Amino acid sequence: MAVTGLDRASLALEPPSASDQQQIAQLEARRRAGEPLQYLEGSVPFGPVDLLVDPRALIPRPETERVWEEAVLSLGVAGPGTVIVDVGTGSGALALALKHAFPEAQVFGIDISEDALALAKENATRTGLDVTFLHGDLFEPLPKRLMGRVDLVVANPPYVAVAEIADLPAEVRDHEPHAALVSGPTGTEILERIADEGFWWVGIGGWIISEIGESQGESVHAAFFAFDREVRPDLTGRDRVLVARRGASCCV
Repeated sequence: MAVTGLDRASLALEPPSASDQQQIAQLEARRRAGEPLQYLEGSVPFGPVDLLVDPRALIPRPETERVWEEAVLSLGVAGPGTVIVDVGTGSGALALALKHAFPEAQVFGIDISEDALALAKENATRTGLDVTFLHGDLFEPLPKRLMGRVDLVVANPPYVAVAEIADLPAEVRDHEPHAALVSGPTGTEILERIADEGFWWVGIGGWIISEIGESQGESVHAAFFAFDREVRPDLTGRDRVLVARRGASCCV
């Protein structure tokens, strides 16, 4: 389907050409070698948008869609003065999906990887969504005028500990960018920085919503002590999303 552009029903009536068959065989060999299917197909749906994906950034996953869903529900409405920031934007998935949900909001996507930002900008062009992408480390490149005025921060940060790298599935370990996966010795280093630095950027009543590792609920809950916060599960019941609000109850 990816090679020919045909759906399943059409393929049953119109078999792939010889050149298509050759390309399919090449892709099959790469898949057998462990390369992720999403990289081979070149795109993936994420919430309301369809995104280009390649080894410059992590593959957007259903766990990260939970962050988008929680963010949409938490923010509720957004006008022209609303500021949304996606730290560690990668492919731009969260930033672009939130811009789609809140078209009047001002949305920023930040990443320390110039390669990832290039992919995010390609996805902005692909989707026709106006997101401002900035190169830098977490909140550092944001305009200082936004300090204390951000309404929503979302993140899918690195949260794998160094010792856990060997236990990752081979297609993740061997093909996706390690800098977007691995945080440090504990795995919570970047999440702790988001808690500390984000406190000064988020306005009263503003949200920080982040994906976390399934074993990190207790430690991340403690790291966000300055916020009203709750760790929420994914569809399998595992701790997966940190929902924090500054200065008001987040979990009525």
